[in-house]
Amino acid sequence: MALFNLQDIFAVLPQGARLLGLDPGTKRIGVALSDVNRQIASPYATLARGKMKRNVAELAVIIDREGVGGLIVGLPLDDGQTLGPRAQAARDWAHSISEATGLPAAMMDESYSTAETHERLIVAGVSRARRAEIVDKLAAAEILQRALNTMGA
Repeated sequence: MALFNLQDIFAVLPQGARLLGLDPGTKRIGVALSDVNRQIASPYATLARGKMKRNVAELAVIIDREGVGGLIVGLPLDDGQTLGPRAQAARDWAHSISEATGLPAAMMDESYSTAETHERLIVAGVSRARRAEIVDKLAAAEILQRALNTMGA
């Protein structure tokens, strides 16, 4: 499947289908899930980044179990809001995941989502070990919530 604009993906989703938010890092993939009304994003899981086939299989289980109809993938823009190598890699990955799952995907600017999530966890007094466990899925929830807020879902 092709990547959609954010507005277009909301238009093609079936009623009651959830969105899966994905924050693809080099070592881990943060996963978040929307509610069926697509108003609230919740942290869901953290997957080890590995071979595409394995990651697709893990995501397929979540997609089937949770009634997911589309994907929102984090887009790491450079400081000047430009598409650098990391953003292009994320776009390529989103294309591959969309094609493998058969679900429409859209990209959402993830600028500073992980850094901001780390900062909030530090302020909240969360230990370094616990932060490492949860930061990726929390960042994915932040990305997905930004998309939901943008669309006023």
